[in-house]
Amino acid sequence: MTRYVYSSVTRISDLARREFELVKHDRNHWQTGDYVVGEVTNAHCTYRSIELPTGRMMEVMEGDLVVGCLGARAATLEAVGNWQAMDSGEFDALTSAGLFGRTTSKSPFLGSLLKLRYRGHAFRIGEPVTMLNSLPDLPGREFNIPVILIIGTSMSAGKTLSGRTIVHLLSQAGLRVAGAKLTGAARYRDVLSYGDAGAVSVFDFVDAGIPSSVCSGDEYRRRLAYLLSRIAETGPDVVVAEAGASPLEPYNGRIAMEVLGKNICFELLCAYDPYAVMGVKSAFAREPDLVAGGATNTSAGIELVRKLTGLPALNLLDVNSHAQLQKMLQQALGIL
Repeated sequence: MTRYVYSSVTRISDLARREFELVKHDRNHWQTGDYVVGEVTNAHCTYRSIELPTGRMMEVMEGDLVVGCLGARAATLEAVGNWQAMDSGEFDALTSAGLFGRTTSKSPFLGSLLKLRYRGHAFRIGEPVTMLNSLPDLPGREFNIPVILIIGTSMSAGKTLSGRTIVHLLSQAGLRVAGAKLTGAARYRDVLSYGDAGAVSVFDFVDAGIPSSVCSGDEYRRRLAYLLSRIAETGPDVVVAEAGASPLEPYNGRIAMEVLGKNICFELLCAYDPYAVMGVKSAFAREPDLVAGGATNTSAGIELVRKLTGLPALNLLDVNSHAQLQKMLQQALGIL
């Protein structure tokens, strides 16, 4: 009996519950979001774990068949790649969530990625199973929910940690909070951590049928509209939304900010370096309401942020800052 390992990008599908055929599909017809199966060829690597639909990490072994999807990643600090760069049947797990493609650029500080060999596409009734055709139909809903938006100067700037803190504080205040990751590359555990912090529902772009937000602007707008409708359907009082990576990177963060527009009632900028705050501040018409992240780990960093930009800054790792953050959030939401 063939055993498949289902990665977390399959969580919106029924692949684990219903049988499918494994078909070697014509390369000319491959598309982003196609579900494919890769055989692990080398598990003696740094990143040999696959994130399952539950968010649990599972170490795989040579010969295991992993179900993931074709996609692209453009991480400034880790790896860049896409399925279009595949010139043979060999490819990489660009993220542990099952985002598959060939690495085209990689940080020298990043360990080795999981290597796989293409075994075929998941097919049913003569057609490939894709992320998009796995989604339920959903009527468009008006999105008029206040949004706490978290952006960063780069990946690993402290956005998810800050988001968890905000979700926790708002949940403790009695609000129904939805947690969302609007841009980035597939990884479920980030938004799951929002649920751990008290969010009543969590979403990311995978729930809208894309494995990452590296896509055309028009496609991203369509997918974001669907995602916002799904969030609105759950009826939250407020959404804590993270734009993965930086809005200036090719993840369409700028479009996410434009679409949310007046729904944004509070904007938190996470930065790893005080000087990077100046660059992001100058790139957008709206100034962030608060700066956090690695740039604020010490009083010297906080003072430098204030000196360079005039913006308030807090070290959210310090619980003594939470009362001030809570007050700022309540003012933004008009619930004082």
